[in-house]
Amino acid sequence: MAGAGGRRWRELLAGRARKRKSAFGSEAELREAALHLLDRHQNLSDLLLEVEDSAKPSGQGGAEQHEVPSESFMASVLQEQASRLGVPAVTLAARNTVTNIERICRAPASPSQVPLLDSAQRERLSALLQTVKGLLVDNVFCRSLFCQELWKMKEPPVLEAVWHLHRADIVGLAELLESSPVAPAAVEWLCQSLRGLCGHMEKSCGDTESCGDTELARRLLSDFAIVFLQNGFEQTSELGRKLEFQKVPYICRAVLQRMLAWVLDAVGKEKQEDVSTLRAMRFWLNIFDVSVYRSAVQPDSLQQFFRHTLTEVLTYNPLLKVSDAIHMQKEWSFTRTCPLLTTLYRKLLVAFSVQESICQLQQVLETHEVNWQHVLSCVSTLAICQAEAEQLFKDLLSHLLIKAFENYDMENMITAFLIARQAALEGPAVFMPYSEWFKASFGNAGGHHGSSKKALVFLFEFLSELVPFEAAPYLKVHIMYPPFVPAKHRSILLEYITLAKTRLADLKVAIEDMGLYEDLSAADEAVQPQGQALRDVEKALQIFENTRKIPTSVIEASIFRRPYYTSWFLPALLRPRVLPKAPDMRMALIDSLKRADKIPSNLYSTYVQACRAMREKMLQDESKAEANHPKEPVEQLKAELAALRGLVVDQAKHEDVPAQIAVISDRLAGVWGHSSEDKEAAAPNSPIHVEVSAPRLEPCHQSVVDLLLTSFCQNLIAASYFNPPDRQGPCLSLFVKMMCGHRNLLPALLGRLCQLIYHQGPSLNDAHILGLAAFVTHLSESRALIPEVEADFGISQPAPEKVLSVSEFWNRLLVCRTEESFAFCMRFCTAAASYLMCKFSSYSHEDLCALLPPSLLKKLQYIVPRLCVEARGPLHEEDTAELTWSSLSSPSLNYQRASLCLWKQARFQELLKEKAFQLSFREWLLLELEVYPAKDILSASERREFHYWAIYQWYLPAPSASGGCDGDLQKACGVIINAILDSSQRLDLGSCGQSKASLNPDILCKLQEMVLELRCRWKPLSGCSDAQGHFLFEILQERLKFGEHGSALGQQLWRQQELLQHRRVLVRLPAAALVMAHHKGKKTTLDCEGFFHFVNTELKNICSRGYALSYDITAHFFRGLLNASLDCEEPAAGVNDVLAACQSKCPTVLLSAALWWPRLEPVLCSQWRRLFGAPLAEELERLQEWQSWAAGFLSSGAVFPLSGPPWILAAFLHRTARQQPLCGRGRSALKRLGTDTEQLLVSLLFFSLMDLISAKIAPKEGVDFQTSLEWSLEILQCLEEKGMSWPLLFHPAEQGPGTYGVLRSAASERHTRLLPIAFYSLTPCFHHELLTCEQTFLRVALESYTQLLQLFLEGKDLPGSDQTRHSPDPAEWEDPLELISTARRFLLAAILRCPARSFGSIRPLLATCEELDAELAAALRHASGPSMAMELDEELDLFA
Repeated sequence: MAGAGGRRWRELLAGRARKRKSAFGSEAELREAALHLLDRHQNLSDLLLEVEDSAKPSGQGGAEQHEVPSESFMASVLQEQASRLGVPAVTLAARNTVTNIERICRAPASPSQVPLLDSAQRERLSALLQTVKGLLVDNVFCRSLFCQELWKMKEPPVLEAVWHLHRADIVGLAELLESSPVAPAAVEWLCQSLRGLCGHMEKSCGDTESCGDTELARRLLSDFAIVFLQNGFEQTSELGRKLEFQKVPYICRAVLQRMLAWVLDAVGKEKQEDVSTLRAMRFWLNIFDVSVYRSAVQPDSLQQFFRHTLTEVLTYNPLLKVSDAIHMQKEWSFTRTCPLLTTLYRKLLVAFSVQESICQLQQVLETHEVNWQHVLSCVSTLAICQAEAEQLFKDLLSHLLIKAFENYDMENMITAFLIARQAALEGPAVFMPYSEWFKASFGNAGGHHGSSKKALVFLFEFLSELVPFEAAPYLKVHIMYPPFVPAKHRSILLEYITLAKTRLADLKVAIEDMGLYEDLSAADEAVQPQGQALRDVEKALQIFENTRKIPTSVIEASIFRRPYYTSWFLPALLRPRVLPKAPDMRMALIDSLKRADKIPSNLYSTYVQACRAMREKMLQDESKAEANHPKEPVEQLKAELAALRGLVVDQAKHEDVPAQIAVISDRLAGVWGHSSEDKEAAAPNSPIHVEVSAPRLEPCHQSVVDLLLTSFCQNLIAASYFNPPDRQGPCLSLFVKMMCGHRNLLPALLGRLCQLIYHQGPSLNDAHILGLAAFVTHLSESRALIPEVEADFGISQPAPEKVLSVSEFWNRLLVCRTEESFAFCMRFCTAAASYLMCKFSSYSHEDLCALLPPSLLKKLQYIVPRLCVEARGPLHEEDTAELTWSSLSSPSLNYQRASLCLWKQARFQELLKEKAFQLSFREWLLLELEVYPAKDILSASERREFHYWAIYQWYLPAPSASGGCDGDLQKACGVIINAILDSSQRLDLGSCGQSKASLNPDILCKLQEMVLELRCRWKPLSGCSDAQGHFLFEILQERLKFGEHGSALGQQLWRQQELLQHRRVLVRLPAAALVMAHHKGKKTTLDCEGFFHFVNTELKNICSRGYALSYDITAHFFRGLLNASLDCEEPAAGVNDVLAACQSKCPTVLLSAALWWPRLEPVLCSQWRRLFGAPLAEELERLQEWQSWAAGFLSSGAVFPLSGPPWILAAFLHRTARQQPLCGRGRSALKRLGTDTEQLLVSLLFFSLMDLISAKIAPKEGVDFQTSLEWSLEILQCLEEKGMSWPLLFHPAEQGPGTYGVLRSAASERHTRLLPIAFYSLTPCFHHELLTCEQTFLRVALESYTQLLQLFLEGKDLPGSDQTRHSPDPAEWEDPLELISTARRFLLAAILRCPARSFGSIRPLLATCEELDAELAAALRHASGPSMAMELDEELDLFA
């Protein structure tokens, strides 16, 4: 009760106490007087509000006033008043309390109720509740009577007032609801109040003054939701203590049901609903936050509530038919679904694991009639928001199909198809395309439909029933990739295809107008032919750019799909435009099609004229040039990316990230175009082509990729400011996965990464490097979504390295060759590994190993010890350190310290123990061989120190299991040699395909040291000198044995290149290493068997002259022989034994010495004098003598006696004759040789023929064709004049110890195969007498002809027109066909002149000749008929 001036009762009492001394002797007298006063001036309702501060210290003098026990006082007042009125005190208290609440809740400014109180109302209500609490203590307040009085109010109380009663524990909400006289009325009041509360919150949204109200409303809603759950979804264990509540469970469930229906009704009418209403409903959805109930509700009750709600949503208002779902489901994808519904799903699904969610979905589908819109929206939400959902959906689909075919149940079939299509709508990053699922399920004999004809008929009946409702893309999938059908049931399939084509015709979609690269996995309605044609053109341009050939699909369309090609594809390709000055890909493709007669002339002329007109128009008004791409979609993408950043930095909003990324994916599809990539018609896993040396990106594509990469980096930096990577949620991972799902984005993305990492890496700042490192880490995480990469580094390369995984691809981009590239690579790899280990720190060791790209750790194992000396020693426990993400993202980052810190991490060292992550000796060498010593980050001395540590202290003693050599020096040499050769074969990426000029001198120096050390330790046992026992040649021959496999020509070229590298390595090793020393007792012998074998089988085949090694390897061998002879007791004898053995074991060495003797002689003589100071060894002196004989014979005209093998003398004579111009004296000199020189002349002819062949196949060697031909003809004429036989020189069977055998064994295999060319080059000199005097001539001629034909048919070795064009004198050359024609004419003429006895030896060749030239074979048979019959009669006589 207020006194004058609005002062309160207690203030009045206090004021009077200060003014005069109390007249009452005791407290009882004072109480009695007060009651008397109240009895005369009583307002009990106001009195209840006067007890808020029962004891308050005086503001003056610090004296505390006398306390009045207000609670007992108020109880006394109530009891006194009740006794006067004749009612119970509790009834009076209840009525007066309700009256006060009613007065407080009535808003003075508005006659209608508002859901919340203002501050004055809250203050008055708080005072009232304080009083009521005192009455409860004094037992003068009854809750049940109070509840009854509340329900009698004219207007229900404001919701906040009820909440305060509940919070103050005066009357709980459950007790209040139980006392409701009419339960439906209570439900209506609660629902109306709750909707009003949500609406009020929406209106006050954005008002800073209402922030307190918003928080209060959230608490109110949470408390009420807890009551609803505790009473509406009580467990069995709770029933005993809640038996007193009969109405509450019904009311709580009814309220939740009504409010859910309020939301779901709005979902169905989203476009008609007001935005404010939708926001109000979103506020109500806060009751589905699991965090609200964590400690207040039992987990089982919570699960029951969420499960019940999910079921209610999925089954709410099931009016849509299956046909509606088939037609409309594309509108129910995640990004198109009402946000209210997706928000509800995301909140509900938090309460379950993914398995539980899908099980619940499956259970509802099996037991209820469902709302297909809600079900399929739920599928999309699960697929987007749960990474594990894809496999579980596949399992569910498999289960549904099994049940469908077991019971021939259409419901399970349609459910499976709808779910598969809905999940596929979300893109390949989320679920496999529908076409792939359909092919996987029905495209083979093992499908569910393949068990019986009944199952097959069931499938096609089902598909046929779908046809009237199907969209065109799905029908196209069924037609293009039909179910597997046995041949005997083919009619069933054809019937369905006819039906589907009819439906396509009704949809005005002709299968004939189907695009060349149409995306059959798209769920949109059929694209119009002109739109699809534009996509086809883009794809064709992409293929043409990669292959430089007209795509096969375009060629086929021009023949088999002529209407689409001429009506749609060509007009799309020939759209008029302003042609660029430099021809682009489109112009090149048009030109190629024009030259192939694939573009009609009139259409092409119209196109050219239209382009000219457009150029003129552009010149007239350049300002009106249209932009290629509208800005609006890009701006939308930017806005969504910005919204994502707000979610990333707020850990409480991480659950909203998957939904936002789905929206970004949708916007990205709008910017990029849905696809110029066909996931079905073209192989979906076809490699992505990237031109590493010069990646080309369209400006519009680069801007979009840069936008995405920038967004990723900004999100990473922003998130790292608040949290380390392991607490940043799945945002970045989902973002990269989303990008990988856009298959047509990947070429541009990888091309841009190539530009940034490979070309611009050293110029990037730390923030860029950190962002890119994290990006490629997530790219490797999503590697299953990325096809292999076909990296084009500028020149051809071995096939195994050309197609790379995405992890291998970006590892290949991280080159370590120069100071700048080493620094960048260290920064990048350190950032990537640190981010990965911080991001996935909770992973087990096995999971982390499965995630880590091995190449990343191997690169770090190479770089860190190379640049940080501290990393080379063993780590001790006190050295281990933990790398914190904050230190890595610090602006003042020192990457060398960071790398060392990472290296010392205990977990990092544990990873390095895994075999898959260990950098082997070979891998280390390959990396080191790529370094440019002149530009290395290490100085020469630092590099030598590092090499010594790596080779001798790390890899040489390390076990082979960890990539080492087990302490085996010979094994280490083998690894180095193989690495050097592999490095020579690999691409030199740093110079865009240009090979390095020389081998790495430092590595080569270490190899030379090891080989010398090994040679010092060679002590083979007596008698164990094996022909292939030399380890160097074993290594080289092993490489050739397991070399490249491919075409015959490719294998041949690879082998030649490999042998050239072998020779290159051999001549850089210590010369003495080519020769082994054997100790037999006290005698030491030299063993060159390994070298001889290698020469005979391999090295001789890369001799351009056909019979001699190159000078470098020849000189190297002889120097090594002289050096090795130092180990012998008699060096000269050792050299003599080796050179004498050469005559029979390796004549190529001696022929090489003869060819190079003028250069070789001074070197060997000088070395011999330095080593021994004695006369030359006998065999070396003989070489000198043979050279002197050849020179003297040709210069002086004297006849010297022959002393030596004729073929060696012929070699010296041939080399001397070629160096001295004979000026017509050649034949006269040859005539002086006498009559016993047949072998010498034949050998001389052989060497001349080798030169003749060399001039054809290697004109750059300086051998003149015409000179060689003339010299050969002079030798041949001399042989004929002396009556000496020579044709057997061309006989392939002449392999043996004789002169012919020695010559053929010394020649290269290629030169030997090309001897038929030399033979028929000599035909102008052949005389008729030769046919009669040489019985074997016809056989040799026929054999040479068949070999010539075989060479031509095999397409190898035979010199062709390409070489003819490069010849300095085209007159010297013949076309292969012309040469064969000449040979054939010669043979046909010779057949008529040969004596009968010549035909006896050709019978084994007739079968081969019949296959190659039937006409010639017939002529041979005709000419040889009588003689063969005569020989047959003689054979019969022998057996008579």
